[in-house]
Amino acid sequence: MSTLKKRKLNGHTPSLGATAPRIKSSKTSPQATKPSKPNTKSLLTKKPVELESSEDVSEEDVDEEETGTIAKPSDEAPKKTFADLGVIESLCEACTNLGFRHPTPIQEQAIPLALDGRDLIGLAETGSGKTAAFILPMLMAVLEKPQAFFGLILAPTRELAYQIQQQTEALGSLINVKCAVLVGGMDMVPQQIALSKKPHIIVATPGRLLDHLENTKGFSLKYLKHLVLDEADRLLDLDFGPVLDKILKVLPREGRHTNLFSATMSSKVESLQRAALQNPVRVSISASSHQVVATLLQKYCFIPYKHKDIYLIHLLNDNIGHSVIIFTRTVNETGRISILLRTLGFGAIPLHGQLSQSARLGALAKFKSRSRDILVATDVAARGLDIPSVDLVVNLDLPPDSKTYVHRVGRTARAGKSGKAVSFVTQYDVELWLRIENALGKKVEEEVIPKDEVMVLAERVGEAQRTAVREMKELHEARGKKGALLNGRRRKRGRDDMDREEG
Repeated sequence: MSTLKKRKLNGHTPSLGATAPRIKSSKTSPQATKPSKPNTKSLLTKKPVELESSEDVSEEDVDEEETGTIAKPSDEAPKKTFADLGVIESLCEACTNLGFRHPTPIQEQAIPLALDGRDLIGLAETGSGKTAAFILPMLMAVLEKPQAFFGLILAPTRELAYQIQQQTEALGSLINVKCAVLVGGMDMVPQQIALSKKPHIIVATPGRLLDHLENTKGFSLKYLKHLVLDEADRLLDLDFGPVLDKILKVLPREGRHTNLFSATMSSKVESLQRAALQNPVRVSISASSHQVVATLLQKYCFIPYKHKDIYLIHLLNDNIGHSVIIFTRTVNETGRISILLRTLGFGAIPLHGQLSQSARLGALAKFKSRSRDILVATDVAARGLDIPSVDLVVNLDLPPDSKTYVHRVGRTARAGKSGKAVSFVTQYDVELWLRIENALGKKVEEEVIPKDEVMVLAERVGEAQRTAVREMKELHEARGKKGALLNGRRRKRGRDDMDREEG
């Protein structure tokens, strides 16, 4: 990479190099089984446990903006702009082009501190604009002192890494920032070629980054100036701790600015903070670790387990034309529900961890472009993904914990928009649902669906269920015949297996 001269940040647009590139209801059959009326007494009488607010949040912070979305106008003072935070004109213009008119609360607090060179811990709920909060200061810094491998952003999932890369290149489009992505599930050779072009910023998942540090000739991060750990709690939940330790050992300690962003502050994240940050400032806009945005409408349906599919189809019939994410617990259930919905005429596409990386990116692209209205996913899609147009989130299977619930429902009602989340609670899920309500600190309103309306669909759904089961069986048999080849590929991947997500 040719030597890049230092430029003063005088409001002009400097350059860093070449531009980086309705089901119709059938009549109920006489044999159709009708569900018994669920007893909701236990769900409606138990009081939730109240959660204490974080000590890092002032009353002013919470009162002004609880949601972590675009701040509402007040009579006392006009809303700030990115220029008020110290962002240069070219980056402000890029923000405007992306529709970012005013900074969100986390951006308003974090950007000035990061521009002052302080190490930072940012705590904010999903959908609060954390990505731009660390990208903008990094772009300002690389403009002031351009060099290869200036910044590194670590993300827990491949999809989130690609999303960060896209936003980095969009915000840095007017200053020609070069960015490379290093993720598992993809061939290492094209990534090595991208590294040979000396990009300014690298976005990576930890396992694949360590592979390149150990195996790619000439690749070193000994002159790294900026490090960002995004979704740090998720990085540690996925057991990336040992890999992160190895990465941190080869990164320079002196002269490096580090930002850690997370939705929650667990003991593991505290340990990572002590290992990676120096005298950090903590910025928090969440009233609790289970805060959801105020524009999100949360409901639950108490239904018999054996009729979940029928209730799901009824709900989707009432939301024809809307963008929907359906969360399931397992990969097998994701595939079955996708086939079930397609058999009934819905445009559904699956997303889970056993798909190839190209298939996963293709599924996301189809959903974002609205060529498919329904995304059926495991918790691979629960965190980090920014899909602004999601109207409805359905928890077909309840998540295992309240943190995952918050991240799932956070896929809708983003950036100030409204949205709805509906959770299916069966007779086997009562205790788990009560724990989620306790963590939320409030009772969620029940959505009562008349069972007579639902059971009209029983015959059609039953036929589709049998089709889905038969197709899933054929898929599993076909995979068994290719097992030796698949197993060989898995063994060859090595540490890349660390780049995994739930499901």
